[in-house]
Amino acid sequence: MLNHLIERLAATRARQASWPAFAQRLRAHGQRLLDELHPLYGERADFAQVAEQLLQVAYEGWRDRSPSLRQLDAVREATPDWFASEQMLGGVCYADLWAGGFKGVQAQIPYLKELGLTYLHLMPPYLCPQPHNDGGYAVSSYRATDPQLGSIDELRSLATQLRKAGISLVLDFVFNHTSDEHEWAQAARAGDPHYSGYYWMFQDRAEPDVYEQTVREIFPDEHPGAFSQLPDGRWVWTTFHSYQWDLNYSNPAVFTAMAREMLYIANLGVDFLRMDAVAFVWKRQGTPCENLPEAHHLLRAYNALARIAAPSLLFKSEAIVHPDDVVSYISPEECQVSYNPLQMALLWNSLATREVNLLQYALEQRHQLPAHTAWVNYVRSHDDIGWTFADEDAALYGINGFDHRQFLNRFFVNRFDGSFARGEPFQDNPLTGDCRISGTAASLCGLEQGDVHGVARLLLLYGVVLSSGGIPLLYLGDEVGTLNDHDYAQDAHKAVDSRWLHRPPRDQARYAQRQDPASQAGQLHAGLRHLIGLRRHLPLLAGGELSVFWTHNPAVLGYRRGSVEDGLLLLGNFSEQPQRVAAHVLAGLPAQAQDLVSACGIALDQDLTLQPYQQLWLRLQA
Repeated sequence: MLNHLIERLAATRARQASWPAFAQRLRAHGQRLLDELHPLYGERADFAQVAEQLLQVAYEGWRDRSPSLRQLDAVREATPDWFASEQMLGGVCYADLWAGGFKGVQAQIPYLKELGLTYLHLMPPYLCPQPHNDGGYAVSSYRATDPQLGSIDELRSLATQLRKAGISLVLDFVFNHTSDEHEWAQAARAGDPHYSGYYWMFQDRAEPDVYEQTVREIFPDEHPGAFSQLPDGRWVWTTFHSYQWDLNYSNPAVFTAMAREMLYIANLGVDFLRMDAVAFVWKRQGTPCENLPEAHHLLRAYNALARIAAPSLLFKSEAIVHPDDVVSYISPEECQVSYNPLQMALLWNSLATREVNLLQYALEQRHQLPAHTAWVNYVRSHDDIGWTFADEDAALYGINGFDHRQFLNRFFVNRFDGSFARGEPFQDNPLTGDCRISGTAASLCGLEQGDVHGVARLLLLYGVVLSSGGIPLLYLGDEVGTLNDHDYAQDAHKAVDSRWLHRPPRDQARYAQRQDPASQAGQLHAGLRHLIGLRRHLPLLAGGELSVFWTHNPAVLGYRRGSVEDGLLLLGNFSEQPQRVAAHVLAGLPAQAQDLVSACGIALDQDLTLQPYQQLWLRLQA
């Protein structure tokens, strides 16, 4: 089939300048694309036609790719592990809240370079409904931007300027659903049979009732179940919000249409696409409609398409599910990088419990990834914190998963005596006991309530993120300790979603204090800049390989990068009390090491004491 399709395309394209390079990549990756599409659509009589239409879309995407992006494609193909460098540092923000829009972000490029960023994720900038749009994740057009941010041409210009500054642009590919204001949805609402087939639409409750026997509620505060009713009586699948209509990928026209949108976004100058809600994109009756095999075929088909038409484009998986399922989306053929929600959740767990057992176990058992892939490690994101640790892991330490999640929820919303955290619950479901947490990193670490250890806690979390392998990701504002925005509750359009608590506007006062060592902002900024600078000069921190170092102190995390003879030993005290690592535990290490954080020599042939929330980056050399 592939040879036949290439011949048909060549009949009309072979004389075009873009054809030879495209044909070469099509021969290299086209069979993989067909192999991934076949389990989804191969039984259809029109499968060959579906494939041909998709390849035409791929060619058009390649034809429209700028010379500078094609040049980047060649460089990235020659250095496929470029993103695993110790130079990589990510940042994420809402363009309007942090900088006022695209032009404001462009004006901040010198600051981003000063901070050391090489990767900037702008939260979804696309045209979306107002005022309710799930923080931009209800997309009305993938080819137009929110006018409050600027125009699509200004976004393209920003991408170019970032690339010149050595900063990769990351945007979301919201491919599970569109907003109900998207032109496809509007046509479906009007009864157009073609576009009605783009969504999961039903005339009555018969089939939705069958699906909901096995499908869980995601946003119970917004609507029960997985479906919403339209004014004309029809029901539409809305996994998240009622204004976000799930796309029906069992219809191959949806895949082809979304492939066209994906390549348009890539050609703006995007290096990474955050693949939103990957676990939910395929539905089948009698299943949870999460993490189905077809979802992986879809992602691998998109990946193969990118290798043909936008070769430097990489995918970042967003799967907040069981750790085993998170890892299943990560491979060079699927998503090359992925959020690490397990590490994020267990960092906060360690702060609350003052015990590192679950985090240490995760680093030992769940940290390693396939070659040519990487974690994106983070402390906080735009989203809530969900306690996604594996219950079977917790049980190894005598911890009941359900009960422990209830404790963590109480701790981080200040319903637990002695808590330093100031968060709020998100989607608190009394029927299931499910709850997630909202709050900025600074407020959850104790800065909001004036805890003396707040700065050290936040630096410790980022120290782990920066040193444990993969791409560290900084939520912009954390570097100056931005606190919760309680004013969100005064906005009727935001008050129903507590995640706006941790999406504050740029705190100009704190940024103005970032050079003041007497201020919290100055201490955090200096501390993070110092850790970031250390990372950039330590090739040992490239890649993701690490070895767990069991300290035999429940409050002290330990892991090693590199070897005992030439490596780094990283220790962190997750307690407000001094903690000791006994000399016999350190036996086998060099007698002396240099702590890169404090620039002090450390004796390792005797007991080692870490002060509250202290972290040590110990350079080991034989």
